[in-house]
Amino acid sequence: MVILVRTLIAFGPVPSRRLGRSLGVNNIPNKFCSYACVYCQVGKTLKMEIKRKEFYDPEAIFEDVKKKIEEAKARNERIDYITFAPDGEPTLDVNLGKETELLTELEIPLAILTNSSLIWCDDVREELLRFNFVSLKVDAVSEELWRKIDRPHKSLKLDMILEGMLEFRKEFRGELVTETMLIDGMNYGDEFEKIAEFLKELKPDIAYISIPTRPPTEKWVKPAKEEIINQAFQIFAKVVDRVEYLIGYEGNAFTFTGNIEEDLLGITSVHPMREDAVNELLRKANANWGIIEKLLNEGKLIELEYEGKRFYMRRLPSRDSSRK
Repeated sequence: MVILVRTLIAFGPVPSRRLGRSLGVNNIPNKFCSYACVYCQVGKTLKMEIKRKEFYDPEAIFEDVKKKIEEAKARNERIDYITFAPDGEPTLDVNLGKETELLTELEIPLAILTNSSLIWCDDVREELLRFNFVSLKVDAVSEELWRKIDRPHKSLKLDMILEGMLEFRKEFRGELVTETMLIDGMNYGDEFEKIAEFLKELKPDIAYISIPTRPPTEKWVKPAKEEIINQAFQIFAKVVDRVEYLIGYEGNAFTFTGNIEEDLLGITSVHPMREDAVNELLRKANANWGIIEKLLNEGKLIELEYEGKRFYMRRLPSRDSSRK
C-alpha cells in the first residue's frame, strides 16, 4: 500500500563532495531505516525495518524530479547526478527499480547512497545495477564495532551483507565507492587492517574516509582525531588505488529553484545547512533572514550547533529530541 502523506521528494540541486551538483531524491519517509547509526544527520530511526515496502507512487516521484530539473534548467543550474539520498535507507523502497526505469528517461546519471544492509537480497542487487554510481557503507567489518556504530536491525547479519557487496561487485559496471565513517572514542584496534582486507577483495573505484560534519543523532559523537584518520588512510591506500577524504565542507552552492521556503524545507529534510549556506541561498532568492525567523517560529525549522558551527534543519519526527 502506498503511503499517501505528501513530502518534498526532489530537493536541490545541492553541492556534493562526491557527485558535483546533485539533485536529491527523498524516496523514504522520515525515518524508516535498517540502521540507527550514532552519527546520522537525519535523526533517530523511528521505524526500524528490513522488509521492503511501497512508500510513494513511482510516477509521482518521476514528475517531482522532472519538475525540479525543469526549474533548475530555467535558471541555468547544472545537474551532474540524480541521487537517491533520502531520510532513511533507499533500498527499503520496493519500487526502486521502477523509479530508476522512469528516471533513466531524463538522461542524467543516477546515483544512490546506501548503507548496504539489504545488498544480500537478489532483487536489491539487481536494482542497484541500474545506477551509474553506487556508494556502499563500510563502517566496520567486525561484528562488535558494526553493532556499536551502525546499530543495525537485530535480524541483519554482517557476513551476509559483506558477501552481498562482493557479489554485487562481480556484475556492476558503474562507479563503485565505499564510505567509512570515523568517530572519536571508538577502539578501532586492528579494524582498519580488516577493512582493508575486505576492500582489497571488493575493489572499489574510490574508498572514502569521512567524519561527521553535521549535527549527529547522538550528542557524544565527535569526529575522529587526525591521527586515526591518517592511520586509516595509510592502511587503505595500500590496497585501493584511490583513497580520498570526505572531511571538508562541501560549499554553499545550493540552488534556488523559485520557491525559497520549499527549497529550504526540501534541502534541510535530508541535508542540514550551515548558516553561511542559508545566507547564500537567501541571497540568490533575493530574500532576507526574516524567512528563517518565520520558519523557526512556525516550528518548521530547528537550529542546532555542532563543532562551533550553526546549522538549520527541517523539524521532523526523527529530530524532535535533537539538541537546541
